[in-house]
Amino acid sequence: MKIDKRIIPLAIGGLGIGTTEFTVMGLLPDIAKTLEITIPQTGHLISAYAMGVVIGAPILIGYSVKFPPKKVLMAFMILFTLFNGLSAIAPNYTSMLIIRFMSGLPHGAFFGVGTVVAAKMAGKGKEAFYISMMFTGLTVANLVMVPLVTYIGHTFHWRLYFAIVAVIGLFAILFLKLWLPAMESNQNTHFLEELKFLKNKQAWLVLTITAIGFGGLFTWLSYITPLMTVVSGIQSSQMAYVMVLAGAGMVVGNLVGGVVSDKLGPEKTCALLIFLMMISLTGVFFLSEHQNIALILTFMCGALSMSIASPINIMMMKAAPNSEMMAAAFMQAGFNIANAMGAFFGGIPLEYGLPFNYPALVGVGMTFIGVVVSVRYMYLYGKPSTEETVTECVSCDK
Repeated sequence: MKIDKRIIPLAIGGLGIGTTEFTVMGLLPDIAKTLEITIPQTGHLISAYAMGVVIGAPILIGYSVKFPPKKVLMAFMILFTLFNGLSAIAPNYTSMLIIRFMSGLPHGAFFGVGTVVAAKMAGKGKEAFYISMMFTGLTVANLVMVPLVTYIGHTFHWRLYFAIVAVIGLFAILFLKLWLPAMESNQNTHFLEELKFLKNKQAWLVLTITAIGFGGLFTWLSYITPLMTVVSGIQSSQMAYVMVLAGAGMVVGNLVGGVVSDKLGPEKTCALLIFLMMISLTGVFFLSEHQNIALILTFMCGALSMSIASPINIMMMKAAPNSEMMAAAFMQAGFNIANAMGAFFGGIPLEYGLPFNYPALVGVGMTFIGVVVSVRYMYLYGKPSTEETVTECVSCDK
């Protein structure tokens, strides 16, 4: 299948964002040693980045909706590159904490604008596939860049990790300039107008599916290392390969999710995928003691963790036809809330001394709620509409 080069700049941006977001988790001890802080304090750098994503997405989108999307995306990537470059030279914990917060600000906004741009560049019936192509950068980051950059950070110095991310950011800026088509901005909107979609029940159902249903997956991902080493008997030295297996699942699931969504429709696809999440997490709870089965479930859960990205973003764009970029930005906030909720609720059984497969049982409950809400959404809004909510871009260069 021929790849449309116009989507490549968005994928490169996703590659940089995925690398900076997930690599830090494997370098916490190295950063803690250099900055002379504890590992829990270093973990606050992850929280600071996530807070930047949640806060930055709606604010940056709100103040940029009247500007051409191409220039907006370049501006977001310039901010991303700048603050990741500064992370490489931050002298102490306080400055690093502030810089990581600033680094997270353009994350959700970039994907918010990028999601709408990708859908508009796609031909009719290919919107979900094009969105999945953008998120391919994020999945490839988990498959290739995170293990590679983690190794470089361990072997040489963790500051090289942020320098590599900044270089990826520079490439993203360059290719956004060269290959992304110019698109007209929406001059008939403003910040408060963009937020009106929050009055829509349809949008809140999508956000609920994202935060709770998708959050079930993070009960598994947040505690995957102790699950695999303690319950499944995987050697700690082999965990890098386990994470590569999960990353491979993410790459496959992301692309398959986009194709299936374009064929079945996003509503049916979303309900089906969250149901499969629930089944897979049930398997994790009951079968993780069997090492080979645990590895198969790792691939499956990795695939399902990204397969839902395209259909659920399409659902949100349908729920906010006049505020697609702001709605897509809120989706990024929703995914980060899912991350936080999954880690928090998944940790509760561990506090009571239960084994490391019990977070997955919590995930089963969360995904069950997601299935119920998804079926309700499909019943209310899954019927074909006479009015297209994602219009084809007629002003882009083909």
